[in-house]
Amino acid sequence: MKARGLSLVELLVGLAVGMIVVAAAITLFAAQLREQRSTSVELRLMQELRATTDLVTRDLRRAGHWGDASVALWALSASAPAANPYAALAPLAGASSASSYAYSRDTSENHRLDANEQFGLRLRNGVIELQLGAGHWQALSDAGSMTVTEFEIRPIVQDVPLLAHCPRPCPPGTACDARLQWRSLAIRLGARATADPAVQRRLQSELRLRNPAVLGTCPA
Repeated sequence: MKARGLSLVELLVGLAVGMIVVAAAITLFAAQLREQRSTSVELRLMQELRATTDLVTRDLRRAGHWGDASVALWALSASAPAANPYAALAPLAGASSASSYAYSRDTSENHRLDANEQFGLRLRNGVIELQLGAGHWQALSDAGSMTVTEFEIRPIVQDVPLLAHCPRPCPPGTACDARLQWRSLAIRLGARATADPAVQRRLQSELRLRNPAVLGTCPA
């Protein structure tokens, strides 16, 4: 019996089929690598966004802290209560958008706002920056992981009348505006991944300040 091998045509067909199978396997493997890389980039971006949002929220929640807030209470006398020197919440001086915010809190009680008690947040060159004292800024987000494209702080206020807690009732025909102002802040933060600008995510958060503002006056 004569042994018969592969012809040239059969060999070429076999090589072509093998190359097609190998190419399909390589394509599938490359797609899986791309998907894995994209998922990794998305996860890292979300982790960075959550961490930055958490840092912003923690610092803002302490805005308005006053170490001697008892002097803001209405006494039984007719003397007016002291105003909280750390109550201001406003955009940074010279800023025209909600991408920057200035606030303060008490660190050493002397009933006045000192330079080291001034804080702020701003978006600058794709990085969230935190102000620690007048003129001292440091990066809060990692530029190597994400570029912040959106940063907004929107105040939400709710006034609660306090006339029932005043030592004297409001005389008829007069205006008494003693009230407690609860303040909340809505935060929106958006960013894109530095490794892949096509990956973009956004987070929203809302917090209530621990220190409400006492506004208006009680009847004299």
